[in-house]
Amino acid sequence: MLWIPFTLLAAFMQAWRNAFQKQLSKDVSVAGVTLARFIWASPLAALYLAGLYQWQPVALPTFNHRFVFFIVGAAVAQIIATALMVKLFKLRNYAIGAGLAKSEAILAAILGVAFFSESLSLLGWVGVLLGAVAVFLLSGASWRQLSWPVLLLGISSGLSFALTSLWVRQASLALGLPFPHGAAWVLLVVILLQTLILLSYLLWRERSTLLALWRRPRLTLLISISSCIGSIGWFTAMSLESVALVKTLGQVEVLFMLLISAFFFKEKLQRTDHGGLALIVLAAIAVMWA
Repeated sequence: MLWIPFTLLAAFMQAWRNAFQKQLSKDVSVAGVTLARFIWASPLAALYLAGLYQWQPVALPTFNHRFVFFIVGAAVAQIIATALMVKLFKLRNYAIGAGLAKSEAILAAILGVAFFSESLSLLGWVGVLLGAVAVFLLSGASWRQLSWPVLLLGISSGLSFALTSLWVRQASLALGLPFPHGAAWVLLVVILLQTLILLSYLLWRERSTLLALWRRPRLTLLISISSCIGSIGWFTAMSLESVALVKTLGQVEVLFMLLISAFFFKEKLQRTDHGGLALIVLAAIAVMWA
């Protein structure tokens, strides 16, 4: 059951990361906000891995071709997913798009069962579906409000996040290392690769964006720290349990986001939020029971 506290930690830190990214997106380009997620996370991930080896020494991993394929796929998919999410931040109806991006859980369930030999019980499927309905309700969306750009951005972001999660789990399993060392190696390699890709792109096309990040060190550091801790939680949980269950429980992130909005940004909760929150609690209970 260790996957449960790791998932809750990940959801809590991701809620803060999204809040910080939304603030940074007002002044920095999509690629710059995406890089902020990774740029200071590499040393933190390296320290975490070194600490694990001090606590419990194990053999060093062997990087086979399956591992390389899953790592590259996960790194690229997460960059694309984050960039699409930041684009949603810039739209008026951000909440609707963000809600659609949370289709990640149900897409991960379908792809996991179809292509990655994962299985879900009936109760697990009930939890996944309840979570999807809950997030849609909490976004304040109605079918009449959906536009094709928002719909495509949201679903594409959810699909990219789902593929990231599935490939991360497969990469961790491919290493064959004991818990939690395999997940820590995957985290470090993925973050290093993502940082290299985005830095190379920005040096080539958007050098001014690097300067913009340099001028906002506190916000950039907060995004990297919250992202790294969140990723430790996600990667570790997904090495222990199926992606669909982890991501469905992880939808409590919406509850954390609403609490952050209420107490940090002093925004009032809507009455319609209560039904969605109740469904998220039911979904979380269902997947933990499953």
